[in-house]
Amino acid sequence: MIRKFFAVEAGVLLLALAVSPVTAWSDEDPDRVGSDRQTVSADKIPADAVVGQLILDRQNVFDLSNPDENNWFYALANRWHIVTRESLIRRQLLVTEGDRYSQRLVDESERILRQNVFLFDANVRPVAVNGNRVDVEVATRDVWTLVPDVSVSRSGGENRTKFGVEDTNLLGRGQLIRIARTDDVDRTSNSIEYVDNNITRQRWSLAARLADNSDGRSNLLRISRPFIALDTRWAAGLTALDDVRETPLYRLGDEAAEFQHKRRYASVFGGWSRGLRHTRARRFTAGFVYDDNRFAAVPNTVLETVVPEDRKLVYPFVGFEIVEDRFETGNNRDQIGKTEDFYLGTRFSATLGWADSSLGSDRDAAIVTMDFSKGFGSLSSRALILNLSGSGRRESGRTANAVAELSARYYWRWADKRTFFMTLEATAGHNLDLDNPVQLGGNTGLRGYPLRYQSGDSKLLFTVEQRFFTDWYPFRLVRVGGAVFADVGRTWGRNPIGERELGWLRNAGFGLRFAPTRASANKMVHLDLAFPLDGEADIDSVQILLESKRSF
Repeated sequence: MIRKFFAVEAGVLLLALAVSPVTAWSDEDPDRVGSDRQTVSADKIPADAVVGQLILDRQNVFDLSNPDENNWFYALANRWHIVTRESLIRRQLLVTEGDRYSQRLVDESERILRQNVFLFDANVRPVAVNGNRVDVEVATRDVWTLVPDVSVSRSGGENRTKFGVEDTNLLGRGQLIRIARTDDVDRTSNSIEYVDNNITRQRWSLAARLADNSDGRSNLLRISRPFIALDTRWAAGLTALDDVRETPLYRLGDEAAEFQHKRRYASVFGGWSRGLRHTRARRFTAGFVYDDNRFAAVPNTVLETVVPEDRKLVYPFVGFEIVEDRFETGNNRDQIGKTEDFYLGTRFSATLGWADSSLGSDRDAAIVTMDFSKGFGSLSSRALILNLSGSGRRESGRTANAVAELSARYYWRWADKRTFFMTLEATAGHNLDLDNPVQLGGNTGLRGYPLRYQSGDSKLLFTVEQRFFTDWYPFRLVRVGGAVFADVGRTWGRNPIGERELGWLRNAGFGLRFAPTRASANKMVHLDLAFPLDGEADIDSVQILLESKRSF
């Protein structure tokens, strides 16, 4: 009865979204970032221009000059919120006063600022010309970052709860601190996490996480200085991980076997580049990895015991990456009414390592990873974004744990508030490690089926989705959208617990999207109803999914 009620209510609301008028975003949109200053056109900027004044416009969470937001509650929220510090904004900019003016660096600075989860949006643009000096406005708008981290989600027929507190912009300094208790199908975890991506003007990053889990522990430390911008000349970093957990294997969505996995991992790397040359940046890296994986049976388990082979890989590696300078911005693709940055250039990276017994490895092996991405078309109408990746080992004359993956995303924006979306995900595995199965189910894109419903060494998943974007903006807090979708997929190949293949599995469904605009800028709440069309007779006829994701 409850499921029928949800289905009727969501269906009526989604129908209202589908037939709502297709109109452009209002020029009075309260989420627009920036002042009333006019942007200087490119033809009015002198060839020898230098950056004049940097005008920082740091906007609070609510715009009290807007009558719809000028109330005592929003005013109180602004008063209690610490606006992002000017020093932090300046540290992330690639332009400074007196530098030669570059529109490329202005655009890239804007993209870098938008990567911050504590900013809803950023706008960097030239606003005045005085001789050869160009004044640049840097406008940002904060979101509320100190929030109770409380959530209840459901996917694949399983629930996940989280209780805690987090601040993603501690004292306006861009630091994240999170304390949480998470309970899901795999484990209960009590954790504390700290992240600072803006240490010193060189923008070193520090991430630390301590987790006490019901089945072990997970402790992480990472210190790095990545290639932050296209013209960044060097990078370096180290990572250390100590992880102990019990890992289940599934048969038709139910736990069928489990093993204990103890992993100790450490890596260090350095990188060098000549910077951006003729629209491309070439980067070289070298480093060293220690990766020790130990497996054992879970004591007193009532499930089958399947124990993978221990694996210890100790190796140096070298890497190469080439990145093209080609980006586009848009909205109403993966987000609702928010500026989105898409990479449509060509990117290729590869690493090659050699594990040797003389270094402490338990085998001699060549270890290879590759990644390639490229965009086609334009987001103003139709765009296709391809990602290809591969990894594997060559040891004792055979290929081990080899995986090739393809992801293709297609966007057709046929109206300002209508986007047709398709995605194809394919994975082909060969001689996979037992702790690395390929899984497909309600948590991995096949929304009408239980969690980890099918496993193998290869899979294919195809999704079509019509996305609807609306002007509905309750209390100026949440943007609302909707989707009608269909998924089809299957797995092939070896399964460690002998699960039989069910062939192609299909589902259809619809749902709502809720995108907060004043808090949690990196999250979107999904409420979906998905109806399986295949599978075993004992699965639920409708799956209710409530989860938080990064995009539509």
